[in-house]
Amino acid sequence: MSDNNPEIESSTFNSLNIDVTESILSHLPIPSLVRFTLVSKLWRSIITSLPPSPSPSPSSSSPWLFLFGIHNTCSFHNQSFAFDPLSDAWLRLPSSSSSSDHLVGSNRFLFTTAPRFSFSPILKPNWRFTSPVRFPRINPLLSVFTTRSGYSKLILVGGSSRIGGLVDIEERLAVQVYDPVLDSWELCSPLPADFRSGQDHQTLTSALFRRRFYVFDNYSYFISSFCLDSYTWSDVQTLKPPGLSFAFLNSCNDMLVLGGMCGFSFILWRIEEGSMEFSEIAVMPEDLLFGLVDNEDEEEEDSNKFRSLKCVGSGNLVYVFNDDCHKKFPACVCEIGGGENGKSSWRRVPRLPSPVNKFHKVVSFCSTVDISDVFHPEEAQIGGLIRI
Repeated sequence: MSDNNPEIESSTFNSLNIDVTESILSHLPIPSLVRFTLVSKLWRSIITSLPPSPSPSPSSSSPWLFLFGIHNTCSFHNQSFAFDPLSDAWLRLPSSSSSSDHLVGSNRFLFTTAPRFSFSPILKPNWRFTSPVRFPRINPLLSVFTTRSGYSKLILVGGSSRIGGLVDIEERLAVQVYDPVLDSWELCSPLPADFRSGQDHQTLTSALFRRRFYVFDNYSYFISSFCLDSYTWSDVQTLKPPGLSFAFLNSCNDMLVLGGMCGFSFILWRIEEGSMEFSEIAVMPEDLLFGLVDNEDEEEEDSNKFRSLKCVGSGNLVYVFNDDCHKKFPACVCEIGGGENGKSSWRRVPRLPSPVNKFHKVVSFCSTVDISDVFHPEEAQIGGLIRI
């Protein structure tokens, strides 16, 4: 569609069968759909009434990368951005009304974990508090999952609790499940004690995959999964590709994916359930990798300079970024199986749109986005349910 002849295009558009129209619209980037709602009342009605697609659509398989920059002393300087891979562009979002730096994102929702637990749709903030958490947590692992009955619950694993400036070590492995229908928290079997050997709760990373919540520890290289039906943990296993220094778990394209550094290479591996065997999917091109770190000291060969890299993924995309360079936020993205002959392809993500403030903390995650997230945020809480 061209923006030059809206009247002609509107007439052509209106003559199409409604199913064909919806099929066409489902392949457009969300920013384009938002602009097209301004063409006419009919266009807006059709776009805002688009039903969820029963089959994977470009928007569902190409999740957005979200960035929330947080200033410690003045929330006025907080900034929020979202990268739409279909448009290959960053969008500036309204800053979160929450001044808390204990922000977590998952499955089209934002969560604040302190001082009270609350959640809100990502694109249209509308905060809702939950009942008190059994064990309040800072920086927990978190995800939204669908029950066999078809509604959603929230799982909260680990994190730390600060009491008088000290870390409460005894209960940092707690597992809590939130039922939004009952507005209640259930205390479940804790994370296996093997994970207690880690020196820092922030060494843990997680992924939701095939009704299991996987937890991986970068310190011990232990991995275990929590069954979302029986609420039990699997046996603890070790997952460490040769030379691995740190990695992140993701669930992409019906695969459990590990992305991490081996020496001076960033590699993506496919992980097999049960056996935990791994096979290489893709290696980031060297020019992209070194573009993510500060190369002012050309003689520096210490691989520790890559420690500030983070990796998040969903659908067919895996994002790798440096959240230590707060002013620039360099990032790249890998489309799994999206290149020639089904090979994975890498590309650089554009720089953040100016002006960009200096942040003390950056919270980043990826999530699918639906047109209803833009126009109907209230539907995300119908009946007290969390909609995925």
